[in-house]
Amino acid sequence: AEQQLVDCAQAFNNHGCSGEGLPSQAFEYILYNKGLMGEDTYPYRAEVFPAQLRCKKAIAFVKDVINITQYDEDGMVEAVGKHNPVSFAFEVTGNFMHYRKGVYSNPRCEHTPDKVNHAVLAVGYGEENGTPYWIVKNSWGPLWGMDGYFLIERGKNMCGLAACASYPVPQV
Repeated sequence: AEQQLVDCAQAFNNHGCSGEGLPSQAFEYILYNKGLMGEDTYPYRAEVFPAQLRCKKAIAFVKDVINITQYDEDGMVEAVGKHNPVSFAFEVTGNFMHYRKGVYSNPRCEHTPDKVNHAVLAVGYGEENGTPYWIVKNSWGPLWGMDGYFLIERGKNMCGLAACASYPVPQV
C-alpha cells in the first residue's frame, strides 16, 4: 500500500508527498515493519495521514534489499532478467509528462542522484530500431503513456535512472 509508505516510513528517510525518499528506503521500511498492507485495506489518498491503521493484514514481505551499484545498467539488466523488477528513480522533466509512445530520451536531463525526483519500476528491456530501452511501469495510471507504461533509453543512464536502483527479495 503506497499510502502506508507515505504515512509510516518517515523514519526511513521517506517523506511521501514532499517528494523525498528512495525505493530502497521504502523496501527497508517493509523489511523492518515485517510487511506491507494491500491497497484494498490501506487505500491511497495522495496526502499524509497519521498512521492510524496497523499492519494486521500485511500481504507483502521483504527478506532482503539489493542495491545495485550506482550507474551499473548492466547490473540492472541482470537483476531484471534473472531476479525481479527493479525500482529506480530518475529526473522527470516537463516533456516527459506528455509521453505517449516510443523510446523516451532527453539529452537535457541530468544524470546524477541529486536530481532524481520520481520512482518507477523497470519490468523488462528490449531494443527498437537499434536503440536499447527499458520497459517501465509508471504510477500515473493506465490513461498515461502506453497503458501506464513507458519505454526509456537504456545504456546511457538516461535522466539518472541508474543512479539509485534497487529491488526487494521477497519473503515467501
